[in-house]
Amino acid sequence: MNWLTLLLSCALCGMGAALGMAVRRLRLQEQSMENAAARIREYLLDRRKGGIECDEEGAMYHLFHEVNSLVTIADAHVDSERQAREFLRDTISDISHQIKTPIAALNIYNGILQQEAEDTATVQKFTALSEQELDRIESLVQSLLKMARLDAGVIILEQLPENISELLEHIKGQYSFRAEQEGKEIGLEGDEQAVLTCDRVWLTEAIGNLVKNALDHTHQGDHILIRWQQSPCLTTISVEDTGSGIHPEDLYHIFKRFYRSRFSKDTQGVGLGLPLAKSIIEAHQGSIEVYSELGHGTTFTINFPQTA
Repeated sequence: MNWLTLLLSCALCGMGAALGMAVRRLRLQEQSMENAAARIREYLLDRRKGGIECDEEGAMYHLFHEVNSLVTIADAHVDSERQAREFLRDTISDISHQIKTPIAALNIYNGILQQEAEDTATVQKFTALSEQELDRIESLVQSLLKMARLDAGVIILEQLPENISELLEHIKGQYSFRAEQEGKEIGLEGDEQAVLTCDRVWLTEAIGNLVKNALDHTHQGDHILIRWQQSPCLTTISVEDTGSGIHPEDLYHIFKRFYRSRFSKDTQGVGLGLPLAKSIIEAHQGSIEVYSELGHGTTFTINFPQTA
């Protein structure tokens, strides 16, 4: 009987110890859960950032790990929203600045027209200047609308096989008159049978902006060459010029919206042509890069992967 009593006592003690350890573990887990809940509340109130520390194993660890993953994702969304707000604020400020300049010029021109209404030569001169400023405003608004549509993802590219030579010949025709007036030459070089699957309207806009940029930064007697070539996996189109080149300080910024170089003499551009071209090319799953040597010209190279 004594042995039986002793065994029973030992068993009861063991059960009591195990129960005590279980209760202690449950209390620790409960405390961990309360701490985690407090951290989540603090995070939601934005009093502190970061995840939940956890020394537990098993299911509790996995639970906290998933919560920390959600916190990381939420932080990324918050940062993205903050950057979007800052970009919108800066863009609105840039737009306001860009529009103020031609509007101020128009006000001055209209004042002169009112004072010199009887002077036909003066009226003609400032009417022409006013038309230039109105064209500038229209160009700015149209570029902004196109970029907004691309950013919003509301554009569905209608990609069809296009003859590259014919497409680039059309772009050349758009700028031939200006090139002739400025004493510049636009040339084409490439396989006349090459075909690229693209949205003709949007790609014409993109490459046209590169040609316009070349005209803006070349001088009388300079040349612009639009060259293309194909390989089994890649279509490359380049716009080369013998113009003034891009200052090394500007090379990393030229695709930024509204970027204006302190070295550039271009006072009419609004800094949207190159960013718009880049957005269109990337919407075609392509890429664009630039090489320039100051005083010796610039080459923009577009690469499109071949699709089956």
